[in-house]
Amino acid sequence: MHDKITALRMERQHLIRPATQDEYADLYRDLSPGYNVYWNGFGNPPSLTYRADFDDMEFNRRRQASRELVKARLIGGNLGWIAAEDLELFACLYRKPLTKFAGRQQILLELIEREGPLNIQQMKELTGLLVKEITPALHRLQEAFLLYEDQNEGQDDRGWYRLGEMFPNVDFERYSRVDALKILLKRFAYRFVAFYIKQAKSYFKLPEKEIKAALGEFAETEYGYILKEDFELLKTYAAEPQHSVFAMHRNDFLVKADEHILKEKYPHDYPDTLDYLLIDGEWRGAVVGKFRYSPEVSDVIVDLPSEEAYNRRGEIIAAVKRLSGKAPKRFQGEEIL
Repeated sequence: MHDKITALRMERQHLIRPATQDEYADLYRDLSPGYNVYWNGFGNPPSLTYRADFDDMEFNRRRQASRELVKARLIGGNLGWIAAEDLELFACLYRKPLTKFAGRQQILLELIEREGPLNIQQMKELTGLLVKEITPALHRLQEAFLLYEDQNEGQDDRGWYRLGEMFPNVDFERYSRVDALKILLKRFAYRFVAFYIKQAKSYFKLPEKEIKAALGEFAETEYGYILKEDFELLKTYAAEPQHSVFAMHRNDFLVKADEHILKEKYPHDYPDTLDYLLIDGEWRGAVVGKFRYSPEVSDVIVDLPSEEAYNRRGEIIAAVKRLSGKAPKRFQGEEIL
């Protein structure tokens, strides 16, 4: 069963066969929020690395420009990009209402309500506040879904709007928190196939008790929770043997779901873990070094048997280079000549 789950996960993640544009919208929705490539993708549109048979970064740039993708502060207070039609759904789950406004929050909200959309420089000029005072107040208003940060062309000079002005039909009472989570958890399960509560907690950054309350439509198995229809599907599903190597950046959907174990699984003395290695559909290593203006790729750590690690050394190094654009300096601690 484990092999079947792994194979179906790789298939549904479109890591076996990249998605066409027709398939991509559903894939993006299920893997939302979308993020840019960790560290060296700052300011770029979100992308689903390896999963599209076209340039999805450019595709999502166009979707940003037409506001089909919108920016929101969601999971763990982090920014992510979601489809505009899902704004209400995510808001019902992640919105942090403000019952009492701090001084700067009140000043900025009233200013935008009075003056209309403003960028941070304009707010600074009109209020006399410093940027470091304005920014956290805006972020908190964003978490409350009172303000919307418009970034429709990736520009630095971004306007801040009342969310109700940009999206007047968003109803914060449309879903209860548990109903919103049920919908998002089913999407997560479809692409992950089988999951444990700690994986859902790691991805959604929600308490375990909330996740447990949303599990009514799943079959509980020794391999984790599975959609009931997938539990039946797996009985007859023919799993293809997996042979692939992917270096997955730290904002990837699969990494986010396993963050709680990956951070501990590959200890090292380097400043940073750059990426994780998904080999034949399983986590089998890490790429380590230091994040600078671009990643400094120092070493590759794998937990494969030594002979297999040696035999697959070339494809592992190629996978690292494919993501970072650089070959590592070492493999298993030994310098690459």
